[in-house]
Amino acid sequence: LTALLNVGRTPMGRRAGAAWLRAPLVDLAAIRARHDVVEALMTDGGLRAALREGLLRGLPDLERLARKLERRTATLADLCSLYSAAARLEPLVAALKAYDPAGGPPGAEAHATLLASWFADPLARAAHPGHLGKFEDLIEAALDLDRVPDEYLVAAAYDAGLQSLRADKEAAEAGVVAAAEAAAAELGLALDKTVKLEWFKPGGVGGGGGSASGARVRCLRLTATEERRVRTKLGGPAYTLLETRKDGTKFTCRPLRLAADGLAVADAAYARRQAALADQVVAVASTFCDVWAHVGRLVGELDALAGFAAAGAAAPLPYVRPTMAPAEGGVFELSGLRHPVVEALAGVDFVPNDCVLVKKGSPDGDAAASTTHPDAAWFAVVTGPNMGGKSTFIRSAGLAVVMAQAGCFVPATSATIPVRDAVFARVGAGDCQARGVSTFMAEMLETASILRGASAASLVIVDELGRGTSTYDGFGLAWAISEHLMAGIGCPTLFATHFHELTALDGPGGVANWHVETAVESGEGAGGGSAKKRLTMLYRVAPGPCDQSFGIHVAEVAGFPPAVVEAARVRAAALEDFSGGGGGGQPAAKKARVGEEEDEVAARARAFLTALAGLEGEGEAALAGAQALVEGLAADAASNPALRALVA
Repeated sequence: LTALLNVGRTPMGRRAGAAWLRAPLVDLAAIRARHDVVEALMTDGGLRAALREGLLRGLPDLERLARKLERRTATLADLCSLYSAAARLEPLVAALKAYDPAGGPPGAEAHATLLASWFADPLARAAHPGHLGKFEDLIEAALDLDRVPDEYLVAAAYDAGLQSLRADKEAAEAGVVAAAEAAAAELGLALDKTVKLEWFKPGGVGGGGGSASGARVRCLRLTATEERRVRTKLGGPAYTLLETRKDGTKFTCRPLRLAADGLAVADAAYARRQAALADQVVAVASTFCDVWAHVGRLVGELDALAGFAAAGAAAPLPYVRPTMAPAEGGVFELSGLRHPVVEALAGVDFVPNDCVLVKKGSPDGDAAASTTHPDAAWFAVVTGPNMGGKSTFIRSAGLAVVMAQAGCFVPATSATIPVRDAVFARVGAGDCQARGVSTFMAEMLETASILRGASAASLVIVDELGRGTSTYDGFGLAWAISEHLMAGIGCPTLFATHFHELTALDGPGGVANWHVETAVESGEGAGGGSAKKRLTMLYRVAPGPCDQSFGIHVAEVAGFPPAVVEAARVRAAALEDFSGGGGGGQPAAKKARVGEEEDEVAARARAFLTALAGLEGEGEAALAGAQALVEGLAADAASNPALRALVA
């Protein structure tokens, strides 16, 4: 999600966008303010393009540079970067103030006011001559901007002492050139034509030794052809050979060495003065660190919101502004909901779905339940086959909350979201072998954190809870956790599961059963065996529980050997056949499930059926006896979730 939405043009904007997605807002007014800015930038494509493609692109990291100013570790190059950024502020302010609410959505006048108060006015104050205007004056006076970007130097005119040292350095450089010209004339050569003035670093490859310091010295270089012409003169005591290579011979003489030494002294004095003055300039510039930090934060926020607007406008179907409600709101509605990352993949034609959660017992929830969503509830159980889209559906709802409260629009046709204080998600499967944590233990640890941390204002997403242990243990945990989420916490929950028995849940806020639709085509089994079914996922979420399991069909799609698939069908049919005969008058499948020792639930159910079958008499008497048995079974089931699921 961060890779999709965090597309700011500046380092500050990308940092802000990532931080907002990691920690969305919970303040309703602040969320709406971000949505106002995103709406303005989504509807005004010209302003959005001007910001992202011109005014913001290429800006340096103002926040990082402000921190360097504060620590006084900034360089002259950093100051030049800030100077160029300061020149961008005035056109940035002008572009923001040029926003025309006439072509915007209803309430665009408020958007214009917000753009001005949040960004344009503070940036204009920062760029005022009394603030960053003085910073620009400092840079223009102190730095030699004509040499940028080749060199970053304090201007000689900035300091009389530096100007004097600059003159000494230029005189020394002229002395080196004069000594080189004299040596070339003595050899009968022309400087910069047949002989070149260059640098030589003693101790280098082919350098023939040299000083331990390794400092570079000035020298003359002859090509091999010219060296042969003056070889006899170079061999005299007036010249010193430094290096002979394929590209020529380097040599020096005493006048050139003396002139170069003088230049080195002048260079060192000039460099020391440059460094001292650079420190002074940085010290003065550091007084603007708070202003630059403020500007960096504002530009980062504007860039992040412009990135949200760009992502929303560039989606396969444009994102919509969510209607944000107070946390106590009882209606959570996402119409035409899509998964933002999945729909952005190439070649994907995403199937949107509706996600409506209504809290019974709340004013707005009861109003919605009595009008538009009579079957909706605050807790939803989603069943259906593997690969049918359950996980994508419930994650889409969680991502919509994160996006909305971070300030982004959401991938839906309409959305009403009560502000959540957290999104708790128990999805995926994985272990941590290094810490000795199994897949199931990791699942339980995550679920425990949900039960401890979730509140009525949270959103909980649970995917396939309890699959890492036995069927009975997993179902018991899933049932108990669901009841606690409904009765103990009261938070809206999306619970995707393969435990079809969970569709019998009931709770104070009500339970809605949804399933992902599939198309099943029957065919002949191998060798005339049981019928095979061809499974097609439709990725549509519909009301009601899933009426069958499709695990074997998914295995067949995955390419299981036909013999294995057929054996699985036979075994599954035997377990599901509760009407088949077995030893002692008990169904064989029943014996396989409960083993030799029947548990309490099976014993109670058998006792009920035996008593019902043994009723005598006719008419009202028999009916009254049967009614008494049913009421007794219901009373026992009220305190036994497993028995209640069996009765349902």
